[in-house]
Amino acid sequence: MLPTQKYDLSTSPFIHANGLSDFPELLAAQSTRYGGVSSPPYESLNLGLFTPDAVQSIHQNRKIFFDALNWPVQQIAESHQVHGNKIKVVDKPEILEGFDGLITNVPGIALTITVADCCPILAYDPVRKCIGAVHAGWKGTTLKIAALLIDTMERQFSCQPKDIHAWIGVCIRQKNYEVDQDVAQHFSSAHKIWDTSKKKYFIDIRKANASFLLEKGVSNKKIHQTPWGTFSHPKNFFSHRHSQGNTGRGLAVIGMRPT
Repeated sequence: MLPTQKYDLSTSPFIHANGLSDFPELLAAQSTRYGGVSSPPYESLNLGLFTPDAVQSIHQNRKIFFDALNWPVQQIAESHQVHGNKIKVVDKPEILEGFDGLITNVPGIALTITVADCCPILAYDPVRKCIGAVHAGWKGTTLKIAALLIDTMERQFSCQPKDIHAWIGVCIRQKNYEVDQDVAQHFSSAHKIWDTSKKKYFIDIRKANASFLLEKGVSNKKIHQTPWGTFSHPKNFFSHRHSQGNTGRGLAVIGMRPT
């Protein structure tokens, strides 16, 4: 189910994660490019700690973003992502290395995923009161990190897949994700098309990740997506491909507000 646009993307520093934001106890959102202080090519709300942007600008942008979400900027957990499928259970705010997914059942900690074309997936179990966030580029997608997210939430917190709500955030859309055979070979025919004129494949990481969630038992009615794409909306969202690698990074974020 796609959301109706209820805010002006040219002014808002974030979009809500439709479906998840229906829960009042939950913070679930993804940043846009707007409202920050960074200069080109990182204009303006660059939130990526590992970009060559000025450090003071990145930290100021993060304060702007989390203030807009009414969340303490120091109460976040994140990892320097490596396009793998390792998922870490966290119980405190921290900066990690080498994980592409985080889960927690501790209120007051926001899990963040860095994005600039790759697919952010946020998950919430309102029964067991736990959350998860993963980063799925083409490698993470083919490593089935979306399925591993559900497995990890089941194993760590006794979640039932039928109770889990998931949001597949803004990422590169199939019409813009041009790849060669070396990448396309890892995707099923349902998740790629061949363009005879360009002699290229186009892969659909959103559809692929949704299929892995469905296979694990998440209800189709509880899998939510957005109508936007990073490459197709480069003024609104950072796109690594559109900018040929010279750009900032956004954040997808999920957290349970303390009661």
